[in-house]
Amino acid sequence: MTALPRISLVIAGALWVLAPGMPQQAAAAASKVFTVANYPVEATAKDAVAAKEKALADGQQAALGALLKRLVPVTAYNRLDHLKAVQAANYIDGVAVRSEQNSSTRYIASLDFSFQADAIRDLLSREGVPFVEDQAPRMVLVPVTAEGKEGSLHYRAASGSWAQVWKGLDLENTLTPVKVESLLPVIHEDTIVAALNGDDSVERVLTGEYKADYVLFAIAEVQEGGKELNVTLAGIDAAGLVSWRRAYKVADGDVGYTMELAAVITQGVLEGRWKVAKLEEAQGGNFGHGTGGGFAGGGGEVHMSVAFTSPDEWNDLRGRILDLPGVDDVRIGVVSARTADVSVRYPGGGEALSAAFSRQGLTLTGEGGYWTLRSGY
Repeated sequence: MTALPRISLVIAGALWVLAPGMPQQAAAAASKVFTVANYPVEATAKDAVAAKEKALADGQQAALGALLKRLVPVTAYNRLDHLKAVQAANYIDGVAVRSEQNSSTRYIASLDFSFQADAIRDLLSREGVPFVEDQAPRMVLVPVTAEGKEGSLHYRAASGSWAQVWKGLDLENTLTPVKVESLLPVIHEDTIVAALNGDDSVERVLTGEYKADYVLFAIAEVQEGGKELNVTLAGIDAAGLVSWRRAYKVADGDVGYTMELAAVITQGVLEGRWKVAKLEEAQGGNFGHGTGGGFAGGGGEVHMSVAFTSPDEWNDLRGRILDLPGVDDVRIGVVSARTADVSVRYPGGGEALSAAFSRQGLTLTGEGGYWTLRSGY
């Protein structure tokens, strides 16, 4: 995005900050990530004034949590637990109203919360929490729908919910800015299939047609019967080749809501991949080799508890563990209704494995040799 990378992160006690001579516009661009835009708030109280005050207070606290998860790599999410008591009001820089409605006892709005960039940086560096604030180069994301049966799917330009949910996300202030574009008529199905198969040669076609450095397909497939939504990311982003897939159960037949959830998680996957790439770059490619401040590293063997909510989710997670390149000597121990004890061997140990899982949209966190794997960001 800029010739001068803009990162602030804490690694082994060192803080990287903006150089004094860096142009003001670069600082302004970096500070965009400290705004959480289009954030929904809602509250009910004894009167309209009290309802609005409660919605603002609860909203800014929740928005601060969302901001911290935006900036902090998933490998350090456990370090955010002791920051839950932090009062967001002390870090707010401004609030803008996008839309609002109220009654005598209820307030509903969509707000933009801007936080003080320097204060947030100071908070995270003081607590020794790694963070990334450098935005990735803008990429093009093309929503696509898949229809038909496995083995004979047809891909079409998305319309309706899958196209709209992306436009409802905060695509400007995220660490991975996205421009949503429609599927061009010149992009044929074989190009999409090639991207799904990990063929990076199609990227030259895509970048040429969309006049962008990075292009991704976000493919939604509602399974027959409408009980499951499959979402696939395929293409290349600023972190490299993408081939990621996740299935979502459709609750109460509400496909639209499930698509909203899927889009939010998919955006988190893109941010997670970028954070891992920037941390690896900052550490000279040695991310996950004993410099993460508190994580167990080295040795290759990783013991973890795999958390899930259903047998289907456990089967999905188990398959993704077994399919992850580099994983060896997988041993599955006790499997209960909600967790499974698993040990694997992986080059670089737990931190390197955490980075690899992060690229797949999974979260592996741990401290003192104890690791937990779960879905989502």
